[in-house]
Amino acid sequence: FAQDDASPFDFSFNVGANTDYVFRGVSQTDENYSIFAGVDTTLWGIGYAGAWVSNVDFGNGTDGEFDLYAGVKPVVGPVTLDVGVVYYGYMNQPDGSNEDYVEYKLAGSGAVGPATIGAAFYYSDDFFGGTGEATYYEVNGSFPVAEKVTISGAVGHQNVEGPFDYTTWNLGAGFALGQQRLDPVPGR
Repeated sequence: FAQDDASPFDFSFNVGANTDYVFRGVSQTDENYSIFAGVDTTLWGIGYAGAWVSNVDFGNGTDGEFDLYAGVKPVVGPVTLDVGVVYYGYMNQPDGSNEDYVEYKLAGSGAVGPATIGAAFYYSDDFFGGTGEATYYEVNGSFPVAEKVTISGAVGHQNVEGPFDYTTWNLGAGFALGQQRLDPVPGR
């Protein structure tokens, strides 16, 4: 929605679908489709909060995920930092599965010519399934190759207390369809 210039809030919404919801290299939908939606708000251009939902399929009855997140994005010289927290909640999970968890985030990104490069670190003191402490770190980047077309990629490493430890990567391309601003006040 179009916001009053004096308002400290800005809102955005997203909806989408994909052929497989993959999180850190692991399918969350048993290699099937997902449908997702979210809402985000920023406060004075530095703070943010949001919510996101998607279907999931772990083969145990859990059929939905909702994420709640908040943080701040201060700019320090050429680097935009991101300090935040994410709550991952799961719907219809079996008793005792302990799938819900909280993760803390510290990330930074900056422009290098037309490209953007970044790094991120995540920490949870009690990861998915009650598996214990976990860390995830990654380096990532994106590069515009044409008007509205961007390639992006990341390499990350997930480490969970015990023997659960792996490296993941992704490479993709995006096409910007455009943005539609909705003004709730006619004639404005």
